[in-house]
Amino acid sequence: MPALATGAGHEPGLYALLAALPSQLQPHVSRPEDNTFLQDMFGERGLHSLVKIHERLQHYEESKPAPVLDSAAVLAQDLSEQLEIKSENGDIKELTKLLENPHVKSLLSVHDTVAQKRYDPELPPLPEDLDDEENSVKIIRLVKNKEPLGATIRRDDGTGAIIVARIMRGGAADRSGLIHSGDELKEVNGIPVDDKIPEDIIRILAQSQGAITFKVVPGSKEDASIREPKVFLRALFDYDPSKDSAIPCKEAGLGFKKGSILQIMSQEDATWWQAKLDGDANPRAGLIPSKQFQERRFALRQPPATLPLQRTLSRRPLATSQPCFTDCVTLDDVEIELATEIEEEADYCSGFHLAGFRRSFRLSRRDRKTNKSMYESKKSQMYDMADVPTYEEVAPYCRQSGAKHRLVVLVGPSGVGMNELKRKLLISDPQHFGVTIPHTSRPKKNQESDGVEYHFISKHLFEADIHNNKFVEYGEYKGNYYGTSLDTLRSVLAKKKVCLLDVQPHAIKLLRTAEFKPFVVFVKPPTMERLRETRKNAKIISSKDDKGSARPFTEEDFQEMLNTAEMMESQYGHLFEKVIVNDDLTTAFSELQSALKKVEMETHWVPVSWTHS
Repeated sequence: MPALATGAGHEPGLYALLAALPSQLQPHVSRPEDNTFLQDMFGERGLHSLVKIHERLQHYEESKPAPVLDSAAVLAQDLSEQLEIKSENGDIKELTKLLENPHVKSLLSVHDTVAQKRYDPELPPLPEDLDDEENSVKIIRLVKNKEPLGATIRRDDGTGAIIVARIMRGGAADRSGLIHSGDELKEVNGIPVDDKIPEDIIRILAQSQGAITFKVVPGSKEDASIREPKVFLRALFDYDPSKDSAIPCKEAGLGFKKGSILQIMSQEDATWWQAKLDGDANPRAGLIPSKQFQERRFALRQPPATLPLQRTLSRRPLATSQPCFTDCVTLDDVEIELATEIEEEADYCSGFHLAGFRRSFRLSRRDRKTNKSMYESKKSQMYDMADVPTYEEVAPYCRQSGAKHRLVVLVGPSGVGMNELKRKLLISDPQHFGVTIPHTSRPKKNQESDGVEYHFISKHLFEADIHNNKFVEYGEYKGNYYGTSLDTLRSVLAKKKVCLLDVQPHAIKLLRTAEFKPFVVFVKPPTMERLRETRKNAKIISSKDDKGSARPFTEEDFQEMLNTAEMMESQYGHLFEKVIVNDDLTTAFSELQSALKKVEMETHWVPVSWTHS
């Protein structure tokens, strides 16, 4: 690698040192891949070109060149004016045209700027009628373009001053570093705003062209330069800022759907956070309701009957802020949105059997009228006292080779086809997929084997396990206990198999731990018309262990299935990572199979607590 350049004197320059560095380091490098890395890095042509430019500029600076003149642009303008009165000679026309070329004018202007060393920006002169009582004033000039300014303003009720309410992270105002929350706006393009309302200021901005000049009095404290750490949240609800009467500025709001990943840019405001959609190229953040604020709104709006079981809500009044006019200040949008205060408002089964494969522990409508409902354990009810779903902090997760698989949880109404989907997965790869074997306190029948159809244990031991919270779900039917224990899940996962489990939706929260990392799939029924078509020859099993109780589906069964699915999605939909409509079993199975492959191979967003284990 030749050394092509040297610096002043006879000492080698930076370029020569860079070229010689790999050979100098070679005796100290033990691994061949490290040597290759050094050769590639220091031999990169782009790096060499940058070093050459650096040395040329350094040499130029040391020679201290002086410009022949520092007013080439003025001279060219004078020459152009003189040539206009000359004869219509072709060469003169060409020279005049050249001097009038915008690129040539810009080049000569840059030449003069460098020659005169006028590197500082040209600021507008300070107004002559400055108030002597003002301690400091900032004159800010921004060039108007199609991008919103990214700031909101409000009128202070006490003083009447126009105050910058918030700066949107990543917006034009934020990137300029010149405007801060708390700054008092005094003038816009030389027009005083002391007697203006926010709507008037928006009109002034809308009518302005080119650069816009703001005169502001800095607030008592400016934005902290230290940025908050990156936080990512999964949205557990849909949000449309255009329909939110509480948002300070609809135009500054950020809309999202349930399941969207939000990067939180600022939590300085306890009520309105600033966020970006993950992967969105737009650098400017938008306003979203904070977790605490949205939880309060949801809790106050929902009638008690629709809240999770056993939940007790605090009916404390919302913290209210001073009423104010809050406007979105943009450079191209003049729409105004006034802020308002928030008021408190008072399986179907084919007969196929596999060892260890069971029917879901669900009771039909008739069974529920005469028997104690399945799985109404204290453990499950306790987990239903969860907070109103708003946001969940998440982090990227990818299963490492050799690690345990994520638990696969299927949820859906009885008769929707979860058992058929599980059965098809087991048949497709019995070495990869596994199911749990349930426990029961009923006596073992002659044709049954312990650990195959069930784990048979005494009623006393079953009740002891219930007391020790060892069951995911359990219930009582005809005097006997049935349940799925946590240890049976662990045994399947310990074999490096994908454990397939179907449960009642309230049990999901018990399983949402770093140990199991459940991937929850909601199996949803199709429309009533499709249910009639696809289930016309199918049968439903109405009671547990009653082999001959299978009967055809009725219209009442279909309606119950749809109603149950709607209820499940309404109350627990924020926990579902995948929704599959079982319209056609083959299509649904293919969709489920594809989703499970992605879970095993690709990176997904999971609760941040799962990545800290």
